[in-house]
Amino acid sequence: MIFCTSQLKLYKPLMKFIYFTIIILLSLTFNVSAQTKQTSGWAASFNSFKINQKFGVHFDLQFRSADEMQYLRNVLIRPGLTYQIDQNKNATVGYALILTNRGPSFGHEYLTESRIWEQFIINIPIVNKVILTNRFRLEQRFINRPTESVYSDRIRYFVRSVIPLVKQKDKFTKGVFAAIQNEIFLNLSNKEQLNNHVFDQNRAYLALGYRTTSKIDLELGYMRVDSKGLTNNTVNNVVQVAVYARF
Repeated sequence: MIFCTSQLKLYKPLMKFIYFTIIILLSLTFNVSAQTKQTSGWAASFNSFKINQKFGVHFDLQFRSADEMQYLRNVLIRPGLTYQIDQNKNATVGYALILTNRGPSFGHEYLTESRIWEQFIINIPIVNKVILTNRFRLEQRFINRPTESVYSDRIRYFVRSVIPLVKQKDKFTKGVFAAIQNEIFLNLSNKEQLNNHVFDQNRAYLALGYRTTSKIDLELGYMRVDSKGLTNNTVNNVVQVAVYARF
């Protein structure tokens, strides 16, 4: 295959970005001797709806299985109100409800966690139609346990990019793409009542998707979730099916 000079100028920085991102994802996952390994499935719907030029509604709904997909472990419902600062920046404030199934040993009793959350997103154009999405999210967590309630603050940093795998004349509106992302979670308060670590989780993710229109993406991917625990750590190998809708 022969590339012209302009094509080489385009592909070189793109490949550097891809390699750099992969290295970051691999380096952020941690390996320790005491590990519990799990396999689960996640299904998610991420949605954004414009009210007008400045305001919109965010809503995502997620279902997560227990280990080996034995039963539905988590349901997450997360609405929010978004303010569009400019074309590449927005801020959202919202509420989240997380239901956790304790499993058959506890009669499938559900525990709840409520969160108030605030986030800021900035999209940075990298090359051609590739955008790097940076998300900073603060969470105020109200965790209900069988014998007590715990409050904790947490910060999350998320980085994601969608890389079109088909040629487009202007904007990427239809076709196959690859998605790569990573998210790190840090406990800011009351870590002693959680896992006793500032570091909480890291989620590294690779996916293949199809953009049906400029408004809807379908995605299938693999996520490695590394979580710190009090006595050992958990590596959860997750298969995720996701739908992204923008209206």
